[in-house]
Amino acid sequence: MTTRAPRIRVQRRPVHGVLLLDKPLGLSSNDALQKVKWLLRAEKAGHTGTLDPLATGVLPLCFGAATKFSALQLDAPKTYEAVALLGTTTSTGDAEGEVLQQRAVDPAQLTPERLAAVQAQFTGRIQQVPPMHSALKKDGRALYEYARAGVEIERPARDIEIFELNLALVGVDQARLAIKIVVKCSKGTYIRTLGEDIGAALGCGAHLSFLRRTDTGGLGVDRCITLQALEALDEDARLAHVQPVDALLAGHQAITLDEHEAGRFLSGLRRRGHGPDAPAVAVYGQQPRALLGVGHVRAGELIPDRLLSPLEIQQILLGVPTGANASPSKTQDTACEHAGTSKATP
Repeated sequence: MTTRAPRIRVQRRPVHGVLLLDKPLGLSSNDALQKVKWLLRAEKAGHTGTLDPLATGVLPLCFGAATKFSALQLDAPKTYEAVALLGTTTSTGDAEGEVLQQRAVDPAQLTPERLAAVQAQFTGRIQQVPPMHSALKKDGRALYEYARAGVEIERPARDIEIFELNLALVGVDQARLAIKIVVKCSKGTYIRTLGEDIGAALGCGAHLSFLRRTDTGGLGVDRCITLQALEALDEDARLAHVQPVDALLAGHQAITLDEHEAGRFLSGLRRRGHGPDAPAVAVYGQQPRALLGVGHVRAGELIPDRLLSPLEIQQILLGVPTGANASPSKTQDTACEHAGTSKATP
């Protein structure tokens, strides 16, 4: 009888920020998240929307305080590069599914004019029927669970927006043709379905053979690190790839508050006299500059939406995983002091 070696328990620590991962092929978004969370020994983590296992590219991973703002990336426009192989449709809309139908592809019919017409057809506000192989839920179960059981669920079409679309005919080999797709789209867009719909519009059908996300909300793949490269680094170098929490807030207007105003805002109180209306603001304290949270300005009033905790602010300012076991009352005093704020009453 063989005995297993005892499992080594990882000592977790607070990590706050965003790591931009170039997700590898074949790995689910959650598996990628758990691997990076283990590599960083992070206490709390979440991702900003799933990428299919057969897709690669930008996957922002949020740690600690950054998880409070992950929903911002869910709503952000995204850019993809894809290849739709013409003439073959599959059960999943990609290369992983069973072949449903094969048709001959006539290159003479795929003129630049026809591609331009199809490109225009799928640009702007359109409706799209979500695929059965998706994580959308029906009666508490994901659609892909029904699909695996051979059950087809009726899905209403949803409004999406294609901001930019470029289609180009490419040769995969001597016998096969494909369409290269570059698309910038709204949330809720399924690129597999877009590839299928483009193939149907061209009269020959198609399925995706390649999918890569190159940008999400202004976070581009050129800023990402691969999982393999991250694994090769030592612990300090891995942490150096964690970007500040406000990397997620590029579209927010910055507002800096003085000591007394910052303390009140951090307590969740509305503040007056902060300029014209703004739907999204990132709020900072002074000396040293510290992110306090996000909010919006309406009728000259700054209204908090999501706030960092005093403990999170303290840990971010100190730059080390300290205070994890500190008592809340003592931590709040220390955090407010470091953020240039103080506990305050209205």
